[in-house]
Amino acid sequence: MTSGIRRGRAGWLGALAVGVAVVMAAPNTAVAADNLPPLQPVAADLETGPKACAAGEDRPYLATSPQVRAVLRDPVEDDRPSEGDFVTGEFEAWWTDGDGAEQRRTYSTPGFLPSGSTMSWRLPSDLPAWTVISWRVRANDGQDVSAWSAADADGAGCEFVIDDANPEKPTVTSAEYPEDVFWSGGVGEYGTFRFSSPSDDVVDYTYSFLGGQRGTVKPDGPDGAAEIRFMPTSRAPVALDVYANDRSGRRSSSTVYYFYVAAGRTPVAQWALSDAAGSKSAAATAGPVAHAGVGVSFGGPGPSGTPLTSTATLDGTGHGFLTPAAQVVDTGKTFAVGGWVRPAALSHDMTVVSQDAGTAPGFTLGARTGGAEPVWSFGIGGVRVSGGRPEAGEWAYVLGLYDAETGLARLYVNGVEVGTATEAAASTVTGDFQIGRARGKAGYRDRWQGEIGDVRAYDRVVVPDEAAELAHRTPQARGRWSLEAEADGLSPEANGGEPLRLAAGASIYHLPADACDPAADPDCAPASDPLVGAGHLALDGAGGHAATDSPVVDTGDSFTLGAVVHLADREPTRPMTVLSQGGEHGDAFKVRYVPEKLRFELVMGHADAQGADETVVAVQALPDGESGRGYRIAVVHDAAHDRITLYVDGQASDAAFRAGWTSTGGLQVGRGRTADGWGEYLHGSVDEIQAFSGALSETAVAQLGFGGDPCLDC
Repeated sequence: MTSGIRRGRAGWLGALAVGVAVVMAAPNTAVAADNLPPLQPVAADLETGPKACAAGEDRPYLATSPQVRAVLRDPVEDDRPSEGDFVTGEFEAWWTDGDGAEQRRTYSTPGFLPSGSTMSWRLPSDLPAWTVISWRVRANDGQDVSAWSAADADGAGCEFVIDDANPEKPTVTSAEYPEDVFWSGGVGEYGTFRFSSPSDDVVDYTYSFLGGQRGTVKPDGPDGAAEIRFMPTSRAPVALDVYANDRSGRRSSSTVYYFYVAAGRTPVAQWALSDAAGSKSAAATAGPVAHAGVGVSFGGPGPSGTPLTSTATLDGTGHGFLTPAAQVVDTGKTFAVGGWVRPAALSHDMTVVSQDAGTAPGFTLGARTGGAEPVWSFGIGGVRVSGGRPEAGEWAYVLGLYDAETGLARLYVNGVEVGTATEAAASTVTGDFQIGRARGKAGYRDRWQGEIGDVRAYDRVVVPDEAAELAHRTPQARGRWSLEAEADGLSPEANGGEPLRLAAGASIYHLPADACDPAADPDCAPASDPLVGAGHLALDGAGGHAATDSPVVDTGDSFTLGAVVHLADREPTRPMTVLSQGGEHGDAFKVRYVPEKLRFELVMGHADAQGADETVVAVQALPDGESGRGYRIAVVHDAAHDRITLYVDGQASDAAFRAGWTSTGGLQVGRGRTADGWGEYLHGSVDEIQAFSGALSETAVAQLGFGGDPCLDC
């Protein structure tokens, strides 16, 4: 710059204010010896709308006239480093019209901006479509101008074409899931969906299965078509919404493709293993009969709350196995295997199911014991997925899944996914299917000891909802005591089961027949109503209690107990137990009210032994009995997921709990074990006691204590 024009902002603004005329120099001609011309704009600093500057075959296609942008720079002048360098931009666009005449538009940005600023020009909206339009820019520092920008080494300007037409709507086809066909494919079965469009400029397709997330797929061939793979997870009508997108960013109208997913294929092989005692083989619901070794005995117990009435017991010896002596699944393709199991011991690795692959197993599903604690495990193709915790004497539903489409191996325990492994490469070598053992180099090993039932093998993906359904155990009612009647010291169970035996200090309370009516008699001191229905159990707090002679629930398995309780004292002075069930030395569980902590506590004993550890789950409760008709209390032990929950008036408090043991004593109402024997006698009332094997849902728990039966499948 010459000394006549200062480069600082204040300098040139001041010059403009006093009307100093600036004489523009010709391009690339310096008018003063100390001024350096602006730098030529480079292609990397130029943008055509959202696209980079390009020409020729790389020129962008745009839906509308773009805004073009450029970063313009003036070189730093070493003799005046403290002075600013300011430039303005001069833009130019041109094209050839239909008559062969060149058309040109120009634009200069208003004022000067510091060097390195981005300057832009919104091109006119009347530019012709389907015409190659070029543009360029140069910088002007008030005395000199730069060379014009260029998109390439040949000096061509940036180019673009305006595309004013949307692409044609796509067509959608699928062999596995044809449109509007009732019903096709199936849950857990992949299908291919092909998208195509008559338009030749489609660059990708946007799709969504209605209600799901959108995805994008690019054409995979010269025909402009693209394919996706999809696996339905439920039997239902499905709508697939697809758009075609062209290179300019324009989108077609929507194609909605309707198809109807059938239920998933039934197992390729299934053995209930509920055959009659003494059977030498297991009948198959699907697939071949499974021959049983002499270490297999039928007629064992089944998991309650399932259709499985009995199971097979394997003794853990070399004779404790079943096999159809045939291949059941193709381990090189998608498959799933699972069944109900109850280990008798966990002293060694044990196999539920496997399939031979030469002198090794192609896959194994079972329990592994080599770590810090036993785990369920599914191994395939050099990958092992582990999770969950097996417990001797406890039922579990285990399922292993290999998805050849994704290469994923998954393990489900009691309907919950506990592990996933990637890049499993299953063996294509296949041999005989095995129940209760796995193949090794020296013969069969890892033999199962305990019960196995309802073994299934699928040639498809078993989806999470199906895994949960296979593992579902419907709670079973084990007793209901409405406590409205008493005969010979016994209060009956509603369905003729074991009654509650009433001790001294325990009685069934009813509203007296001669009770006065406060509405008719101002001096009336009304008697209290029973908690639920026509009566309740009244306990004196000095030894009064009620009990069954034998256990009501299996405290080593999942169970639910509910009751309504009212505290007679507004401010109790000692802990009082509402419900308990235990053994000779302690309680497997106990629900008590602790006044100094103003809460109900659920106490779970870890063993029937003096001084055994306990786990306490507590819920804050109203300390003064303001609930009037009593607190609704429930205990839910979910052994399948190692959770224990205490509900008080709908408020839940839960914790992890694994140490449940099977109690031998009866259900106790109004007392519990203490260091000195029986104690913590309840002074108050108890009503509507209900007991279930299995863990009730939160919905079902909310229905307890009102005089009816809860929904067991809710």
